[in-house]
Amino acid sequence: MERLYSPWRSQYIETYDKMEGCFLCEAAKHPEEDEKRLVLYRGEKAFIIMNLFPYNAGHLMVVPYKHTGDFLQLDMETLCEISKLTQLSIKALKIALKPDGFNLGYNLGRVAGAGLEDHIHEHIVPRWNGDTNFMPVLADVRVISQDLREIYKKLKKTINQIEGEDVE
Repeated sequence: MERLYSPWRSQYIETYDKMEGCFLCEAAKHPEEDEKRLVLYRGEKAFIIMNLFPYNAGHLMVVPYKHTGDFLQLDMETLCEISKLTQLSIKALKIALKPDGFNLGYNLGRVAGAGLEDHIHEHIVPRWNGDTNFMPVLADVRVISQDLREIYKKLKKTINQIEGEDVE
């Protein structure tokens, strides 16, 4: 029998119920630590951050600076910027990682799968043909095929290159 190890998952599992404060608010407050906290881009009302515990390689989140778990509390400017940053994220992922598709969405409330209920965020999960396999179903294991920090460097460079362009 082969064993696959994903030690980064144990950090999440062991600290899940012990987390104090909001890691997204902490990331927002510390621009000098963007690389450490995996923040790729900062807008006026929202920012793009990589998921430290991804569902797939390149899993990003677009996060409003406003700490709220209620989607209805977001103003129109924030909603528009989230959409703009979603487009920027998709464009960067297409260039840097060349996925075949994407899953986009919010998990609003614990029953909907929200790991962090009090600070909403949109997930952008790149997908590739053939990336669905038996591991998550049978073994409750997800195989991430690329290093998180290498993906960060690649996406940061790509976003910096397209930052001045209009997002189509």
